[in-house]
Amino acid sequence: MKIYQYITAGLTLLIGSYGCKKDYLNLQPKDQLVVSTTFADYKGFQTYAWQFYNVFPAYNGSLTNSEFDDDLFLNAVPNGRSNVIWQLLTIPATDDNYTNGYANLRAINIMMDNIDQSKLSDNDKKHWRAVGAFFRAYNYAELLNRFGSVPLVLRELKDTSSAELYKPRSSRDSVAAQIMEDLKYAEENINAASDGPNTINANVVRALISRFGLREGTWRKYHGLSGAETYLQASSTASEALMQTFPSILPDYDMVFNSESLIGAAGIILCKQYVQNQITHGMSTSNRNSSGRWDLTKKAVDLYLMTDGQSRFTSPLFTNDKTPNEEFKNRDKRLYYTVPPPYRVITNAPSLEFTYTTNPEDTLYFDLMRRISTARNKALPVRNWNGFVVRQEPHFVDFPNGQPYCVTYTGYRFYKFYNQYVNDLQGQDINDAPVFRIEEVWLNYAESQYELGKINQDIIDKTINQLRKRGGVAPLQISNIVADPSRDPGVAPVLWEIRRERAVELMGEGFRYNDLRRWKKMDYVTARKLGRWIKKGADGLPANVSIPIQNGATEGYIDYEGQPPASFPDYYYLYPLPSNEIVLNPLLTQNPGWK
Repeated sequence: MKIYQYITAGLTLLIGSYGCKKDYLNLQPKDQLVVSTTFADYKGFQTYAWQFYNVFPAYNGSLTNSEFDDDLFLNAVPNGRSNVIWQLLTIPATDDNYTNGYANLRAINIMMDNIDQSKLSDNDKKHWRAVGAFFRAYNYAELLNRFGSVPLVLRELKDTSSAELYKPRSSRDSVAAQIMEDLKYAEENINAASDGPNTINANVVRALISRFGLREGTWRKYHGLSGAETYLQASSTASEALMQTFPSILPDYDMVFNSESLIGAAGIILCKQYVQNQITHGMSTSNRNSSGRWDLTKKAVDLYLMTDGQSRFTSPLFTNDKTPNEEFKNRDKRLYYTVPPPYRVITNAPSLEFTYTTNPEDTLYFDLMRRISTARNKALPVRNWNGFVVRQEPHFVDFPNGQPYCVTYTGYRFYKFYNQYVNDLQGQDINDAPVFRIEEVWLNYAESQYELGKINQDIIDKTINQLRKRGGVAPLQISNIVADPSRDPGVAPVLWEIRRERAVELMGEGFRYNDLRRWKKMDYVTARKLGRWIKKGADGLPANVSIPIQNGATEGYIDYEGQPPASFPDYYYLYPLPSNEIVLNPLLTQNPGWK
């Protein structure tokens, strides 16, 4: 069942329709919920619950945009510096994350409060409590992640004078425990068939336990709180169950993000479906026009291993990063699916046609991309949303060569969601979005097992090495890890490789910023966000090109943003509560450090 297709249609069924004109004074307003009809039967609960699925961001852009606040992405627009990294945040009057989170929770509580008196069977009552518990846990997990402790409200509040409206923040312990309690109930009581294909079921619940358990467990460990092991073990147990159910993954990394349908695809636990002329998105379009300004940093690209399993700092396969061609040779295939490989062709822009140059170095990666991709996906040359050929990659903002689209600051343009399923239409993309996938679960499992002191080669082979294999990279042998000079000395070599794999596999999917927060490693963002090595007056760049280079040099690494603040303040690990909420409820206290 295409769950997202039915949300709008389903919600209209919640509204009463007009009968005879003489009865109009006795009718409920069209925008008000009629409990007696909405929750009359199973179908009523199902229709009402479709709205809960809107909480999954999927391809609305917010997940990738969150990457600007970490160390691996740069916002390639003027004045695009991260307010988090540059410490420019102020206490907002309102915050949609807070407001929408509690609006979602209210809708969930309304449904759950009406289960007992419904005519559902006992089994179906348990099912809908389980569905509600899952979504309540999901929303509270997001609030906890952003704000820390928040008020727990577990029933519909109907009276504006209710004491629960003016309660203080619940402790982090109680909120986290409630989240896990809800998830355990959901796992044990949700119907086996759930509500059809691609709906919340026990496996989806386990995927959230895997994610939340790791996030909460490591937050507690690295922020000096007790109880980490409980959550890490919950994550590990849920991950093990999912690994039995989903033993394989799609053979092509690009297929995970650029397939017209992910229903039933290997390793996909839940996805959001997009359908032409019904529900579409703009992520792929943004990878093909002038508005998609997501760039990887030099640090991000350096994380991608060479095919021999070593880093570019130690592998004999790596020659240099002074030219784009050399830098990209013999790398993890996931790099080629994430950043366009370098090339140069001849075209009279705008044009759908091109010719080759006489230099074979200009098309060095064409054969590779033909082998590992398709004409509708990542085959070269890159084309904009109209289908016009982009003359060269890297394609710089400050030297667009007459083509002001598909441009980059750093020289590492992010194009992970690029495909050519739709041309000449913006915002009408139809490739499905993974919401939960087994690759994340593998990463969660490897990390949780390490944190529990249980990591071994067998676990690495079942998780990290499965991902490396798909990327064409030699397996990790934990007894023989080559020292990486870029490793954080405060992170053990095995954990460093697990975290590297997480960064690479989940690049641009909205995980990295929260990973740095839970590891208490936001000090990584105090380093400069550099780009490719370039030389002005060489490789087709004019001597007077305005691309800024580190230290004002004419040759070196691109440096648009300069040096961020030298230290990251502890209080920035949590966001401030919106001031209007504290005005409305004086018992709410602000997060420490925010004034």
